[in-house]
Formats: sequence, C-alpha cells, structure tokens
Amino acid sequence: MTTTEVENFPGFPDGITGPDLMDRMRRQAERWGAELFQEDVESIDVKSRPFTVQSSERKVKCHSVIFATGATAKRLGLPREDEFWSRGISACAICDGASPLFKGQVLAVVGGGDTATEEAIYLTKYARHVHLLVRRDQPKASKAMQDRVYNNPNITVHFNTETMDIVSNTKGQMSGILLRKADTGEESVLEAKGLFYGIGHSPNSQLLEGQVELDRSGYVLVEEGTAKTSVEGVFAAGDVQDHEWRQAVTAAGSGCVAALSVERYLVSKDLLIEFHQPPTEEIKKELTDRDVQAGFDITLTKHKGQYALRKLYHESPRLICVLYTAPTCGPCRTLKPILSKVIDEFDQNVHFVEIDIEEDPEIAEAAGIMGTPCVQFFKNKEMIRTVSGVKMKREYKEFIEENK
Repeated sequence: MTTTEVENFPGFPDGITGPDLMDRMRRQAERWGAELFQEDVESIDVKSRPFTVQSSERKVKCHSVIFATGATAKRLGLPREDEFWSRGISACAICDGASPLFKGQVLAVVGGGDTATEEAIYLTKYARHVHLLVRRDQPKASKAMQDRVYNNPNITVHFNTETMDIVSNTKGQMSGILLRKADTGEESVLEAKGLFYGIGHSPNSQLLEGQVELDRSGYVLVEEGTAKTSVEGVFAAGDVQDHEWRQAVTAAGSGCVAALSVERYLVSKDLLIEFHQPPTEEIKKELTDRDVQAGFDITLTKHKGQYALRKLYHESPRLICVLYTAPTCGPCRTLKPILSKVIDEFDQNVHFVEIDIEEDPEIAEAAGIMGTPCVQFFKNKEMIRTVSGVKMKREYKEFIEENK
C-alpha cells in the first residue's frame, strides 16, 4: 500500500503505483461480492469458537480468520526522535516526500536494504540531493537497486555511518543530522532538512499475542508452504508472516493460499455458506476543485481544493476538518474512507475539505504540512488541532464531538 512504483507485479508491463494496485484489487473484490468495512479492529479472540473479531463498530462471530495486518516501519530511537517525528523525520518517503517543506532541499535516508534504496531514489524526484546513510561497509540491497543508486548523480552513499541524533537551528527547525563513523568514531554534522527511515519492519501481530505461535521477532508462524497457523481455522498472509521476501506478488500469493485454505477448511467442517453477489451500486462522481469553484455550496458538508477551504475558513461557523493528502500516499487512501464515515455522523456540525498537497502546495506550505496524511481542525478562523498519520477512528469522533 505504501510502495511507490511496483515494477514487478504480473500484468502491468509499464508498472503501477502501490495505492493504485490496491484500489484495483479492492474494486475487483467488491465486484464479486466482498464487503469491505473501514474500521479499527480492537481485539480478536481465537481461543474460543466461534472466533470473535471486535471492531470499533461491530462484533463479528466467525468460524475462520485470515490475519493479514502487515508490518510497520521500525524507528531508530534517537534522543530527539519524538520531537522531530513528522517535523523532519519520516518513515515513509512516498507519504511525505512531496511536502513543500522538503522540495528542493537536501534530504537523507538511513538504511542499506531495498527499502532504503527505493526511498532514496524516490526522494530524488523532489529533493536537491539525497544522502544514503549505511551503517555497514556495504549495502544489503539487491544488485539491481544498488546499480540504480550508484548511477544516480543526485544520491551520495555514506558507508560505516551511524545516525546519532537530530540537529536544529535557533527556530527549532531540523537543520542537520549528527553522524558518527563506525570505524573511527569521528562525529560530524550533515546538513539536511529531512531524515527518512528505511531500516526494516516489525510485524503487526499484537492482536494474536498469546493466542497463536509467533517467532522471536513477532512474526506469525505458519506451516511451511501453507497459511496455517498453530490454531485450526486461523490463517496468516502477507508481511505479518513473511520476514524474508516482502514483495507485493508474494503477499498476494500468500493471500490466495489463505483464501483457498479457508474455503477448504469450511467445506471440511460443513460450514461453507454460499454467497450471492448483490446488485452493483451506481458509483457516485466526486466533485473536483473546478466543479466547486463553478458552483460552491456552503450547505454541503464535503468539499475539495483550496477555493473551498478559503471560503469555509472565512464563512463557515462549523468545525472545519481539513485532510491533506498526496497522490502516491497509501495511508491517505486508508484514512479517507474512515474519516468520511466519521464526517457523515456529524453531517450538519462539521465541514470537510480534502487538499492535495501537489495540486495546492502553497496551502500545504502555509499550514506547515511536512507529511501526509495530516488532518487539521479549524473553528472561528483558528486552528485548534493537528493530527498526523492514521489514527483510530474513535480519536477523530471524540475530538469532533467535543468541539462541534
């Protein structure tokens, strides 16, 4: 979901972005009757049968579960990491690289594998120059990715280099990175406006802790060549059980194995219920910023673009929720339907505006947006809160309830 250009997925000879690939998979699943719910799963109980999946909206009883929660980027744990998280430090170049505050600046990526090299290459679309900081004396990335980095004049590779901390200027803004040479212990400051992490992932297996077998790193253990976990009827797919390959095609393949395994399992237990596809609903056309300018209507709840934001900022008595997104931002596509459902619940008490930071960079820069997705709340011409990243649905609901 957060990968920029996917060059090796079958059927796309010219490549495709990760978010676009996910959207196509979603639409295909819905075409054949799959019901998708954008909700926060809060707990899973696979110790008693039927299993229980508790979300923020509903409790689901089921005879089988496919666990495919993926993995989350690791952090370095720098002394000032929390202070500069989303204010110069990021773990997702495709989410934050297009931020106006990073464009034309010197940036750095820490890591030596395929993830780090991909991040570095992507950032050259926006940055003046990119430094790749590798702790070892040689990279772990594939030969193809190494060649792409070495052949890019806008990337400088630093070996035997440890990232120690963030350096700031008198205004409290990130101005550089404190580095130390692993072989000599010599310290230096690299001038940079942003630091991006590409140092691996941790599996999102917390919901299954104490219920199914995990390895020492927290990855769900499955029987070799299958999707079966230590609990009958529970299957795992994707990066939550794969600490080696981490490819879109291998994740999709493991998902297929898991789905077929569920079908066979339910048939063997005489639990399979045939599902008939419902009639296809008409797809509603979303308004563009040009449509908004042609006939702006303040009585509507949802809007797009800087024109709508400016009008609402000056004229709306409601709480205004502004979502800043980027075209290649996978988490943005995850958050949008979640936030949309929240807004629907407060229809007459809130206004919602989506801002594409590439289409409206001056608005994003004025708002101090350094990464996407980012949500800002305004009321009476004052900004009252900024929320970076994807949060639990209830956090947005509680805030709107308190401030509507």
